[in-house]
This record gives sequence, structure tokens and C-alpha cells, in this order.
Amino acid sequence: MVGLRNLLILFFLILLGSCSLNYETRESITKGLSPKSLFDEASNLSDQGSYDEAIKTFERLQAAYPASKYALQSKLTIAFLLYKRDRYDESIDKLNDFIKLYPTLDETPYAFYMRGVVAESKSKSILDEYNVTDNAQRDVTSVIDAFNYFLKLIEKYPNSVYASEAKSKLVTLRNIIARHELFIAIFYTKKNAHIAAINRTKNIIEKFPNTPSVPAALHLIAHNYDLIGAPKLAADARRILEASYPKYIPHYNLDD
Repeated sequence: MVGLRNLLILFFLILLGSCSLNYETRESITKGLSPKSLFDEASNLSDQGSYDEAIKTFERLQAAYPASKYALQSKLTIAFLLYKRDRYDESIDKLNDFIKLYPTLDETPYAFYMRGVVAESKSKSILDEYNVTDNAQRDVTSVIDAFNYFLKLIEKYPNSVYASEAKSKLVTLRNIIARHELFIAIFYTKKNAHIAAINRTKNIIEKFPNTPSVPAALHLIAHNYDLIGAPKLAADARRILEASYPKYIPHYNLDD
């Protein structure tokens, strides 16, 4: 019995030491600030444009008070601030983590929406780096990512307040992807890779109907059919073009 009592006392002392250590660790992180005070401090830093310092403070809050509502809110705020700092991949990683950990929260549709916004902004940032004015002329991987992110938001949360805005963004992103396909088809045509050009223009017509690139795709596919000796297919494409877009005037250039 004495041995058992001593064992219980030893266990209690270890537990007490652990609690004391946790308290001291928390105090060293928070400097005595409550979760709300830490959140307010980080928010003020953000409002002043000190995004990096704000992120660090939000991270302190999460480390010290991981179960608080402010820690949860800070997760999305950090993702937003990383986006503001053009740290797009890190922001998307944070949003993916939030979506995975909290699939049923009211804030989760926002995480889906922000993920699309960040991916869309990433594609624009790449364009700025290369001094390209038309975002369809560069690699559109981030555009496709943004399109798929917005599409998932609409499918999963059709009644969300963000769904309507996501739908309008899908229209813009589809137009960019279709125009990118057109640029590639033009490139192949210039290189006399006519079958490859035809496949690209078919892709536009079949997968991106009702986009502004369709009439140009019909005109270009007819041109390539001419060059491979397929006059009937060329005539069919021109008949569709004239019936659907009677006022179309070619705006692309095949000159090098």
C-alpha cells in the first residue's frame, strides 16, 4: 500500500511539473496576453501593413492557445496574409490544410473561394514577371487550378455566398484557357504541324463552346484542313463558321 501511495505521489509530481512547464512555455510565447489580445495585436499589425510580423503573431497565438476560437480564425487570416505577400503556394497549402481539417465549418466555403483567388493571382504574377500582357500566352497551370478550385466550391457549396462570384470567375477563366489553346494552335500552324493544330482547335470547339475563341478556332481548323488536303472537312468548318458567326473577321496572324 505504501509503495502504491508513493507511486501516486510521484505521478502527481510529474504531472504538476508538466503543467508548470506548459504554463511557463505559454507565458514565454504570449507574454501574458490573452487569445483575444494576441489576435487584436496581430490584426493591428496587419492593418498597418506589417504582414510578416502579423503572421508571426498569429502563429504565436496558435502555439499558445491552439483550442481557442481565435486560433481557428487566425488560420484563415494567415492564409490571406501570405496571399497579400505574394507567397501563393504557401497560402494555398494553408487553405488546403484548413479544408482538410475543418470540412464542415461555416468558414470552409470561404477557404475554397480564397484558394481559387490565390491561384488566379498566382497566374497574373507569373505574367508580370515575364512582361506578358495577355495571360493566355503563358503557362496556364495556375489558371486551370483556379478554375478547378472555383468549380469544386460551386459543386460542394452551391448555395454559398461565394458561389455566385465563383461562377462569374469561371467564365473569365474558361475564356483564358480557350484562348491559350488558340495560341498553341496558331503556333503549330506556323510550324506546319497541321494535325497538332487541328487537334488543338477541335479541343476549343468541343470543350470550350460559347467562348470568344470558337470562331477563330473554326476559321483556323478550316485553314489547316486545306493544307492537309481535306477540302470537305474544311468546307464543313467554314459552313458552321458562316452560319454561327456570319460577321467574323480573322484577327490572328500566321506570319512569323
